[in-house]
Amino acid sequence: MTKTDEPAPREIRYDVASGTATITLHRPDRLNAFTRTMARELVAAFDLADADDDVRAVLVTGAGRGFCAGLDLTGYGTPPHADHLGPTQLGFATQRHIARLIPHLRSLPQPVIAAVNGPASGGGFALVLGSDIRIAAASARFNAAFIRVGFSACDIGTSWILPRLVGAGRAHELMLTGRLFDAEEAARIGLVIDVVPDDGLLDAAYAKADEIMRNTPFGVALTKEAMWSALEIPGQQAAIDLENRQQIMASATADRAEALAAFLEKRPPQYTNG
Repeated sequence: MTKTDEPAPREIRYDVASGTATITLHRPDRLNAFTRTMARELVAAFDLADADDDVRAVLVTGAGRGFCAGLDLTGYGTPPHADHLGPTQLGFATQRHIARLIPHLRSLPQPVIAAVNGPASGGGFALVLGSDIRIAAASARFNAAFIRVGFSACDIGTSWILPRLVGAGRAHELMLTGRLFDAEEAARIGLVIDVVPDDGLLDAAYAKADEIMRNTPFGVALTKEAMWSALEIPGQQAAIDLENRQQIMASATADRAEALAAFLEKRPPQYTNG
């Protein structure tokens, strides 16, 4: 199924230009809070990007004045095939439905850049954490909001990813308090790579995507796979063993030869993913 065959999304926008798929959460009247429909459309958008050879990077941002306020507390909706379930089973089905977003992000061969405008709370915070590169507008605000409404702060992968990005001590404090913190603090603790003026956010994110696209598609995909896998590998030697195999795989590609030739000839590379 091609992009044009897909039904028009209702709660996200999906656009492809210059090698980057831009996914815009589009419920600005609700600060782009998650519903069942938005979660389903996000997964469909990730699958579209995954299947499109022209997409070299994925950018996720929010419409209006916020990135994503998390779960819509006025009504997420019932997950598919869950109408007959009891309350506990239904809650678990809902939890699994939204939590699948983060493994989907990781499984994409393309790097995912979060361009964070305004609040990123709860599930929105988790979506930022699950991205590969995070850039914040000056207006960005973050928090593990689940604990502020009576739940655990450990949700949608937050308890695993956040300590690996900012360290266990800082992550524990952020999760236990659920406090809001601003873009400058996010940069200081290493959560985001840069803070830019609000009107320059997308330009900065697209520039980073262009920088990534100077490298081979296969090399980028292998790097994304290994850099996340290395966080789960218990020993250095296992990580090195994985790296060794990746290097030999990459060395056998036509794009690797083109990358070297372009470097030596001081010209832009022309990759074919061959």
